[in-house]
Amino acid sequence: MGTTNSKAKIIFKGLAFSEEEEVLINALFHKETHKKGTILLKAGETVDAQYYIETGCLRSFHTDAQGKEYTVQFGFKDWWISDFTAFFSKSKAILTIEVLQDATLYRISKDDKALLFTKIPKVETFFRIKLERAFAAFQKRILASLSQSATERYIRFVKTFHDIQQCLKNYHIASYLGITTESLSRIRKEISNS
Repeated sequence: MGTTNSKAKIIFKGLAFSEEEEVLINALFHKETHKKGTILLKAGETVDAQYYIETGCLRSFHTDAQGKEYTVQFGFKDWWISDFTAFFSKSKAILTIEVLQDATLYRISKDDKALLFTKIPKVETFFRIKLERAFAAFQKRILASLSQSATERYIRFVKTFHDIQQCLKNYHIASYLGITTESLSRIRKEISNS
């Protein structure tokens, strides 16, 4: 039943596929490697793909008219990343995606994903569950942003992203938390002194 290094086994852990299904998945997902510093997507571009992250660390961010960056998402092993607003609505990207640590990704286009859903219904269920979890996580993040102090948001960030902190610069973390790098330094100092 397929090879142990098939894209299907890497991307869809826990799902069993027939040989024919594995062949289709292997054909529709395209493996890519990107070096640290690569811009995978620029705001204003057309978005026709989403990416499964096998290795590496990425971030998606928005830049306002004054040039200030707002990190929307970090992506690392076993996560998905794209400008999902643009991907689902067929609009231009509002986010830029940057590779923070050398990455191995699997890209699938919107049309190929739709084909996969038609041919292998359990893949559609897999993505629906991922989407539900992502929506819940974004909702929690919005609520935290509205109701928690910067210190509380930082503590939550450390618990959530403890594995990838070493590949993030201070301004990445600060822009994710919606604070300045100076505030981040102050919060870290206060926590270490308590």
